[in-house]
Amino acid sequence: MTIEEALTKGKRRLKTPCQNAFIDTPLLDAALLLSEALQKSREELIIHGGEPISDADMKKFSNLLERRRAGECIAYILGRKEFRGLNFTVNPHVLVPRPDTEILLEAALEHIDAMTVQKYKDISVLDLCTGSGALAISLKNERPFVNVTASDISSEALDVAALNAQKLLDTGSSSQNLQFINSDLFQKITEKYNIIMSNPPYVLSKEITSLPPEIQKEPSLALDGGKDGLNLIHKIISLSPDHLHPDGILLLEASPKQMSAIKTLLKNHGFICAGILKDLAGRERVISARMLLSNNQ
Repeated sequence: MTIEEALTKGKRRLKTPCQNAFIDTPLLDAALLLSEALQKSREELIIHGGEPISDADMKKFSNLLERRRAGECIAYILGRKEFRGLNFTVNPHVLVPRPDTEILLEAALEHIDAMTVQKYKDISVLDLCTGSGALAISLKNERPFVNVTASDISSEALDVAALNAQKLLDTGSSSQNLQFINSDLFQKITEKYNIIMSNPPYVLSKEITSLPPEIQKEPSLALDGGKDGLNLIHKIISLSPDHLHPDGILLLEASPKQMSAIKTLLKNHGFICAGILKDLAGRERVISARMLLSNNQ
């Protein structure tokens, strides 16, 4: 069997209906898994498509296909996921980084650049619920001069984040002034920051079982936002004023359906909504708020 024939067979296998997985890109998934089995790039699969595939490699490929059909997402099977041009290590202890979350990062970068123009000194950012560290590490990679703290309630998630920082950031300025804290939201956070950003769990508890099987295998701690999806968001908004410098910025990713309720929560805790950013599908996904009042003022 050639590589091209194996790819065709893999695509056909993933297109076969199964109860445990939602596979809407069978050709792409098959190509990624075959690349992993053969340790070749997707481009090399095309270039060498007429070459034979060994029985051992075909067995590896078949095993990967069955893992996918069993509901394991591609990122967990490969052990990595690209975010902002960086390959992050991921496993079932962390949420898989998604392209829409880049909107949250871009919002933070925009505010950092504005603060730089205004000659802010020692700009500091807190990334709550950091998970794999995708936001914090990408920010440090693109703005090495910023002081970044990343926190998570899960020690296992922080182990993954620390591994990603060691792997993806150079040993120079981009890896300095980056710390990880094992904390239940602000429990062990003592500093104040110019920006607090978070992609917290915001899925309604009752909707978890209706998510695609692959997503249900991601950590519920990173998905389940309680009855209305706002459990942690409410806590973050109510506690953030004590951890933001005056005129500080709070950035939150959430569901488009939650934006109205979040705006009300922000107003009730001394924030003014500075804008809502849309995701790649044109849905309201990230809300930006500025703190006008401080409990310590």
